Amino acid sequence: MMHRHDVAPPARTWLLRFTRAERAIHHVTGSLMLICIATAACLYLPALSTLVGHRETLKTVHVWCGFALPVPIVLGLVSRAFRADLRRLNRFAPHDWEWLRRRDRRAVRGGRGVLPVGKFNAGQKLNAAFVAGAILLMLGTGEVMTFPDPWSDRWRTGSTFVHDWLFLVIVVVTAGHLWEALRDRGALQGMLTGRVDPDWAARHHAGWADALGEENTQVNDMDSGMDKSSAEDDPEFAKRRPGMY
Repeated sequence: MMHRHDVAPPARTWLLRFTRAERAIHHVTGSLMLICIATAACLYLPALSTLVGHRETLKTVHVWCGFALPVPIVLGLVSRAFRADLRRLNRFAPHDWEWLRRRDRRAVRGGRGVLPVGKFNAGQKLNAAFVAGAILLMLGTGEVMTFPDPWSDRWRTGSTFVHDWLFLVIVVVTAGHLWEALRDRGALQGMLTGRVDPDWAARHHAGWADALGEENTQVNDMDSGMDKSSAEDDPEFAKRRPGMY
């Protein structure tokens, strides 16, 4: 006779948020960015430069990591899931503007967010746009600084000015990004494992959770790692409601 305590509890259900390819792109790009920030700090700050030493080695690492920044993003375009997320990040819907205006943008009522936030909120979209623009600007100005011969003094001076000041802005934005990630365990889990709890999705990305519905890809304790998302078959695109994407 089977007792109640002998019955195995139901397996926990998770929502697939990021594929392995998407997580790899994020991790490699983030690592390269952090290396560039750390080496730049050592090159620009006299105290750190004296403490660490090996200036030429740091400069070489900084230059090569800087030029490598676009590589994981370009290679990631072979992933349908990554391309679909790029399209999401590039779309600013009416509720995104409302998310920016409202102070209670993160409020939860009845276990759901007050706004129908999609897979990415407006802050994440703006951060992605800034990072993309910053990488291109740093790449261009870095090329002028690394290979100065073809360029005039005006170009070299301007590139150095933009490169140095943009570095400071990148430090601030990166610190804010890390702060937001570390204080939101659900978001951090999604980027580390690819899976998120449906309750977390309903609280922070209600529109995305609604669009997925019962047809969304679900995984249990094992990460399938399969690239199952595309702009054509993703429910967030195919079944969007008025005012969503």
